[in-house]
Amino acid sequence: MSSKPIIGLNCDFRPARKEAIALSWINTGYYDTVTAGGGIPLIAPPYADDNDLRQFLNMVDGIVLTGCKLDIDPVRLGLEPHPATRVMPQRREDFDRRLAKMARDLRVPVLAIGSGMQMMNVVCGGSLVTDVVESFPKALQHRDTVEDTLRHVIEIVPGTKMDDIYGPGEIRVNSDHHMGIGNLASTFRAAATTADGVIEAYESVSDDWFCLGVQFHPENESASALDMQVVEAFLDACKEPEPQLLSFSTAA
Repeated sequence: MSSKPIIGLNCDFRPARKEAIALSWINTGYYDTVTAGGGIPLIAPPYADDNDLRQFLNMVDGIVLTGCKLDIDPVRLGLEPHPATRVMPQRREDFDRRLAKMARDLRVPVLAIGSGMQMMNVVCGGSLVTDVVESFPKALQHRDTVEDTLRHVIEIVPGTKMDDIYGPGEIRVNSDHHMGIGNLASTFRAAATTADGVIEAYESVSDDWFCLGVQFHPENESASALDMQVVEAFLDACKEPEPQLLSFSTAA
């Protein structure tokens, strides 16, 4: 029986407060989704040492670069903050940047979700917009400030991995973001978009690196079995190829 792929997950971080110690935690949906798809999740704290991070990446078969309710700091990107901006703690952003860069350099398979998708695009040389409503004409609603069950249609780009996973046409996915992809890094190609032009999925253009970024959240309670298919495709890419059995001829 083949072993299950081990999948690393970065976690959320809250710095110490006057009334509370520093805390790391993770949305249970991430490790439940990996487990349901046939992987073994392994949570990564925000390692301070690159050698420790490299050793961790050498232990795993793939990385889910998780999302965050808070934002990548626009100031670090040379952008003006939007009134809706809520910046993630610096320790988390610093670690996520290092994790994304090292996973890319080591060619570790990656599924980047939500702000994780945005982070990988930034690390690879792309840009973000601070608010899709202000940046895209006729923008759709991408975040409901009251409910987290908003869903919208995305259009699959033909000939991409998303096309392989879902087939051509449209699917409906959940949505909970106000920042988004601006310029896509040359490392990637768009794999799905919304009608307003927002990139909702991208994939690596390199044959030697599986990296799929999705703006929607397959780990969320509002996700469907359809959303889960990207996780299954990622886990398949993380599995060791089955050994080929040799056949021997008995002919003289």
